[in-house]
Amino acid sequence: MEERYLRNLGALSEEECALLRTRRVCVVGCGGLGGSILELLLRVGVGHITAVDGDRFDATNLNRQLLSRADNLGRSKVRAAAERAAAVNPGVSFRGIEGFLNRDNCRDIVAGHDLVMDALDSGEARLVLAEGCAAEGVPLIHGAIRGWYAQVAVVPPGSGLLRRLYRSGGGGGEDKSCLAFTPALCAALQTAEAVKLLCGRPGLPPGSLLMVDLLDQSYDVIRVESPARD
Repeated sequence: MEERYLRNLGALSEEECALLRTRRVCVVGCGGLGGSILELLLRVGVGHITAVDGDRFDATNLNRQLLSRADNLGRSKVRAAAERAAAVNPGVSFRGIEGFLNRDNCRDIVAGHDLVMDALDSGEARLVLAEGCAAEGVPLIHGAIRGWYAQVAVVPPGSGLLRRLYRSGGGGGEDKSCLAFTPALCAALQTAEAVKLLCGRPGLPPGSLLMVDLLDQSYDVIRVESPARD
């Protein structure tokens, strides 16, 4: 076993660490959530990562996005993700897709992965992603943030969970605030669920939503009303 993964042992078995090295994960979005998710997947030892984003860094990203720096403003987020992957864990097979996910390319992007990570910032885009994952039979780990608040869910293919959360395709509102620690925590919670799923361990119950309020440090798992399928 590689020395870099020795501290994973105990929390994970050697067999689980080896299994993670065979897994393929797609991270859609390389901003506040996606940059931190990428970092955690690289360090835990997921063997194959695809990162998708057509955006470039601007100064408003500096307060929270791990991949954003003062010296890379205006640069592609996916190219920064590729550089970070090579610097943190060159043993990981990394593929960058420099473009935005849409209905035309979604299925091709998610196909062949064991898991997809939702690091998007709009309800409409999340619904497109959920539909593509459902069509390809790939589970999705949802995460969303605003200010002091975060939510996380495991979305089995075709469960319709995101359709119930984003009924109008919106969910954005006027509040665009985002503090540095909120996406970092949400990304950690998403990645913990991802590792459990990839290793075959039980995670959040299907149809449930983990809601986190960092102002009063409350963590609640609620049942989301059922069916409306993706």
